[in-house]
Parts: sequence; structure tokens; C-alpha cells
Amino acid sequence: MSVDGKNMESNEKNLSKKYRSRLENAEGYSEVWKIVKDTVKSSLNERRVGMMLFLDDLPLRLGAYHPLGTNNIVLNRALVNIVEAASKSKRLINAFVYTLLLHEYLHALGRHSEVQVRPLVYKISRESFGQDHITTQLAKLGPWSILKGIPLDIIDVPKRVIEIVKDFETADKKYIV
Repeated sequence: MSVDGKNMESNEKNLSKKYRSRLENAEGYSEVWKIVKDTVKSSLNERRVGMMLFLDDLPLRLGAYHPLGTNNIVLNRALVNIVEAASKSKRLINAFVYTLLLHEYLHALGRHSEVQVRPLVYKISRESFGQDHITTQLAKLGPWSILKGIPLDIIDVPKRVIEIVKDFETADKKYIV
């Protein structure tokens, strides 16, 4: 391997360590969101600003969605609550939220096909966190893989009012990037 190859590999490991640490220590949706945007920028050199996050109680087989033509992502609050109750691991919860937000962000960037988005979620996760990280495993196996053994079909989720996540994306960025 050339010196440049070693430097590139070293830079990738350092970047992976940085993203792992940031995700593990992230406090809340906006910090996980910043990691999503940074990893997409690093991997695809694409960015979109002005996104908003809503929390809603959706059917448990739906993690999140991006309404086409909007700057919104709707995340399944009930599903995140179930993961929080089942896991208690901030690392796992943040990885779960990261995977869902990354998937929807790719839709918001204009990739509408699930066939195109799912492999991209895996690619970005692997490049950003490494092959062995929980985020990459969730991208490979699907976020529901951490819910095996939990009978989602029989859980009754009461419908609450949709909630907007305040300060999800900071407004200090220009809209023309």
C-alpha cells in the first residue's frame, strides 16, 4: 500500500472514530440529525437545509416518512419509545434514530426509490462508522432487527397529538449551500 493509501485509511479510521463518539454522546434528535447531515455530506457531498422533524404515533411497522415535496420528516414516536423501553442503551437508541433519519433524509434529497435508498443507508453507515458498528448492522439488517421478540402486532399505541421538535435544525445556515 502506498503512503497515500495509508494516510487515506488512517483518515477514514479517525473520521469513523469521530462519528462513533459523536453518535454515542448525542443528546437528542438535533444532535443525531447533525451527524446524519455530516455523514451524508462526507459520503455523497450533498446537503439540504431547512428540514423539520415531527413526532407522531404511527403504525409500528412504519419507522418514519418524508412527505414528498416538503421539508418535513415524520418520525414514529411510539416506535422510538418502545426501543427506549426495550434497550436503555443510548448508543443503540441513537443508532436506531440515526438509521431512520438517514433513510428519510435520502428521500428528502430526491432519492424516492426504496431500492436505491436502502443500499445507500448501508453504504453511508459503513463508510462513516465502520463495518462492525451497530448503525451499520441496523442498516444491513433493518432497524426492526433490534425489536425481534417484541410482539409489535399486539401493542396498542394510543394516538397523541403530533409534535414538532423545536430547534431540530439550527437556522444559522444559508439556504444556498
